[in-house]
Amino acid sequence: MIKRLLILILAVACCSTSFAQNIQSPEQFLGYKLGEQFTPHHRIVEYFKYVAGASKNVKLQQFGTTNEGRPQLAMFIASDENIGRLEEIRHNNLKLAGMESGAANLANTPVILWLSYNVHGNEPASSETSMWTLYDLVNPSNSQNKEWLKNMLVVIDPCLNPDGRDRYVNFYNSVKGQSPDPTPTAREHVEPWPGGRVNHYYFDLNRDWAWQAQKETQNRVALYNQWLPEVHVDYHEQGYNAPYYFAPAAEPYHKDLTQWQRDFQVTIGRHNAKDFDKNGWMYFTKQIFDLLYPSYGDTYPLYNGAIGMTYEQGGIGAGLAVQTRIGDTLTLVQRVAHHHSTSISTIETTSANATKLLSEFKKFHDNGISNPPGQFKTYVIKNDNNEKTRKLAEMLSRNGIQFGYGLSAKSVTGFSYFTGKTETTAVDGNDLVINAAQAKAVLLDVLMEPKTDIVDSATYDITGWALPYAFGLKAYGLKETLKPSTTNWNVIKPQPLANTHAYAYVSAWQSVADVKFLAALLKKGIKVRYAEQAFETGGKKFMAGSLLIAKASNNRADFDQVVTSTANEMEHELTPLLTGFVDKGYDFGSNMVHALKQPRVMLIAGDGVNSEAMGEVWHLFEQQIGYPISLVRYQDLNRTKISDFDVAIFADGRYDNFPSEKLQSWVRDGGRLIAMENAVSLLADKKDFGIKRKEGKKDDKPAGAKADARVYANRERDAISSNIPGAVYKLNLDTTHPLAFGMPKTYFTIKNNDELYDYFTDDDSWNVGTLKADGYTSGFVGVDTKKKLTNGMLIGVQSMGRGTVVYLADDPLFRSFWENGKLLFSNAVFMVGQ
Repeated sequence: MIKRLLILILAVACCSTSFAQNIQSPEQFLGYKLGEQFTPHHRIVEYFKYVAGASKNVKLQQFGTTNEGRPQLAMFIASDENIGRLEEIRHNNLKLAGMESGAANLANTPVILWLSYNVHGNEPASSETSMWTLYDLVNPSNSQNKEWLKNMLVVIDPCLNPDGRDRYVNFYNSVKGQSPDPTPTAREHVEPWPGGRVNHYYFDLNRDWAWQAQKETQNRVALYNQWLPEVHVDYHEQGYNAPYYFAPAAEPYHKDLTQWQRDFQVTIGRHNAKDFDKNGWMYFTKQIFDLLYPSYGDTYPLYNGAIGMTYEQGGIGAGLAVQTRIGDTLTLVQRVAHHHSTSISTIETTSANATKLLSEFKKFHDNGISNPPGQFKTYVIKNDNNEKTRKLAEMLSRNGIQFGYGLSAKSVTGFSYFTGKTETTAVDGNDLVINAAQAKAVLLDVLMEPKTDIVDSATYDITGWALPYAFGLKAYGLKETLKPSTTNWNVIKPQPLANTHAYAYVSAWQSVADVKFLAALLKKGIKVRYAEQAFETGGKKFMAGSLLIAKASNNRADFDQVVTSTANEMEHELTPLLTGFVDKGYDFGSNMVHALKQPRVMLIAGDGVNSEAMGEVWHLFEQQIGYPISLVRYQDLNRTKISDFDVAIFADGRYDNFPSEKLQSWVRDGGRLIAMENAVSLLADKKDFGIKRKEGKKDDKPAGAKADARVYANRERDAISSNIPGAVYKLNLDTTHPLAFGMPKTYFTIKNNDELYDYFTDDDSWNVGTLKADGYTSGFVGVDTKKKLTNGMLIGVQSMGRGTVVYLADDPLFRSFWENGKLLFSNAVFMVGQ
């Protein structure tokens, strides 16, 4: 009896152990083979949670939520020996990177591989792959995973853009038939606007790594910088007619990348190719996708010492199956298999090279501390604008870049970003001082270099982005090493205001924080004015554009309480005044002081609109200044009562029959039309619109001679002469015009087109932002385009009847990191035409 009981207990124990080790595959868990249908994001989350409960070799971390409330996840997979000491591994890795003090241990350190899937929502195959890769790493019957994990920690982010992915998957599932239709023109292959590529606010998250303008990126990069992996792969899809792409990447490579980083791209590529060769799968390398722009999922890790790579499977718009140009049928099953192949290959190659990867990672950061790259040893950022300086400090902090403040009236000489000349300046206690000798030296050099060193000009993205230009802050690059006197910024917070019973209150107008304060007052029904010219009163100077909140305009008993409590809650500085009689300038009752009407704002959306450009405006209103905005589809404009709105914003886009007579009548009746980028181009040379295209310089070479010299093999290279992928230009601003209130006279713009306009010459129009012969500042510009971009207008205002048209030929809100243009755009909304 006892013997039978022991046998039964042993059998139960064996069954329990077997059950515990029997982890379901994605197919078993989901009920279908990966690729047979699209998996909604919540089901991917459920599978990862299931594995977290079924395997002892993983740890699942939710590190944030998206704008639409979906979870952001990272799964850590390690060996039996390492899964219980993840924090020890993390801190040791940060010591290797020089981000934490203390000696690092190289002997017992696993290399960290980070796999990021599905950053673009309508490139969904890789999230399906993430479940397969996870299963391979935890499957007890897979003998290889124990060898891989002996010296490696793998981190899987299954979906970088859950909101965009579900937008695409929900669309596809709602239109597909019982069987997929491979016809390329079938409805299931044509996404409706805005498509699934972007996040909730229509931002491209793959271009947001360094800037972190979006919630999803802020959450993810914060976690990334807590670990700093040695290898990172960013999974994508491209047009479905293209074969698979993997490293090595295309030129140009940034000059700061090490030879090891370049060489290991080749090592990875050759290993990926083996499996593709064996299966007869087509692929390509060294084309299209370069390593320059710092805010990608491959370049950002590279500038942080990792091996960063992009993998691209053909498949955008392919659905479950599509017929390609050559007559093949590409299926989701195949796309998932290709991504799975490179995932496993990268795991194997990383494990096989773990020791070298760790040593080179440490060397990369050691060199940054002892011998930082670039021409400058120190950067000084003048704090001429407290809010912009604070914003820059936040961006540096989010990227782990160390900085400090002040040097006690120290006089320094260095390169001026504003003038391009060597100048001397004094450094005071609130100026930013950044010593280049630090663990993040390479990233710092890339983000601060005044002119990007471009070996090959055929680039995939913008080529100028230096932070002083983006923030519009005076900055100096020094060839001497300086250490800041303190790491604490002497932030002078305004004293809380009591119920002061003032005659009026004055607020500065210099930053987005001031716009946010204005928005808060307007929403509370407080009437506000602005001063057209500078004035002095009570021993203080106030610039043009300063906000005046007067009791005379606000006949309400709670006036002082509402204004002061709003300022106190927002820690916003206000100056209470007891009189409207000023010492210099115009008194508050003058016609040089204007009432600000609370604008009702309409933003055009829908087919034809550049969703990313429109999303920048939407995000500014909702997330940065907190002001109401109505999104109206362009195709609904004719049946919209546009008289209900004071401002209509047309972001970059292709607008058919633009502008309509209805829209023009609305402008003449007092409306304010803000046209941006291509919307400006569509208005150019049209009746009643004063903006005219500037004709470029003609080539002196005869057309026949030029055509005779063309070589077919050089056709892509020849096209570069008229290219401008994104360069920085310096504009001169008329700061007396309301469109430029609060701005410095020098404004830096990102220019990614060759559009330039003639100066206005009539009395009803104003050249607010003009480009002179010396305007080029940084980035690649083709020789033909550079000739054209000189002496013209890019920012202008035209009166039309009782209304106004604001022309913004470039994007002042570029990817929301171009802090320099946010006040300019806000002026167009709140100040112009009042």
